[in-house]
Amino acid sequence: MDTITSRMDGVLISPIKIIPNENGDVLHGLKASEDAFVSFGEAYFSIVHKDKRKGWKKHTRMTLNLVVPVGEIGFILFDDREGSGTYAKFFEISLSRKNYCRLTVPPGIWMAFYGKGADENILLNIASIPHDPEESINLPLINDHIKYQWQ
Repeated sequence: MDTITSRMDGVLISPIKIIPNENGDVLHGLKASEDAFVSFGEAYFSIVHKDKRKGWKKHTRMTLNLVVPVGEIGFILFDDREGSGTYAKFFEISLSRKNYCRLTVPPGIWMAFYGKGADENILLNIASIPHDPEESINLPLINDHIKYQWQ
């Protein structure tokens, strides 16, 4: 399976398999043998309703591995890592069953996301470390640091 480097330093997009089955498909998430695997801390689901937004959040130690098995979710990433080749740049991608990929986000990148699908939109995060509220930073969607133009 090929991993694609995104237009943002350190962010990976990995096409992952859907194995069709007449009784219900099997949707891959992450294997320990893949380049995107750093370590395992925990896995959790997050639901976002249509046109609702969550973010901005930046993890200082956690690597995110995001998969959208249900619905469609738009992700916006912002790079404020000084010295990065994509400093002050945005990267956007939508994930769904039609674009079934894993988005790997290293520590230090801001992320927000929003529901695009009509019903529930569910993401799975296979995180490299267990949740620790001390290792992340949050900002409101509208703030003076990230100048994103919400539609």
